[in-house]
Amino acid sequence: MPGDTARRTESIELDGSAGVVKARQLVRSLAQEAGLSLVDQTKLVTAASELARNTLVYGGGGRMEAEAAWSNGRSGVRLLFADEGPGIPDVELALTDGWTTGGGMGLGLSGARRLADEFDLDTGEGRGTRVTIVKWAR
Repeated sequence: MPGDTARRTESIELDGSAGVVKARQLVRSLAQEAGLSLVDQTKLVTAASELARNTLVYGGGGRMEAEAAWSNGRSGVRLLFADEGPGIPDVELALTDGWTTGGGMGLGLSGARRLADEFDLDTGEGRGTRVTIVKWAR
């Protein structure tokens, strides 16, 4: 994004439940450093937890890249979740509340989209999935 700068990029492998826990801890730390309110910290950690779990369960594992971000005088946190899994064949359906291919509540992608200020999904059948979210301090 034009005018954006970022630093302190960290990557966590999402290859098991320990990776999901590490991801949540890192996101909480970055959210605190960025000055997000407690409510926004919770929203971001919840979204990150859902996306990390999706990366692990549906993508067969992958990674989360997290960075503190600044744009137009605002601080925030940018997260990228990437896997080399089967991809999402029907994005519109996958973003529908309540839709799930597993035994979950079907709120992972749609919930993460609602909890983030910015949401970008890049996927396709057979080419993996990349989800980027950003949460800005208010």
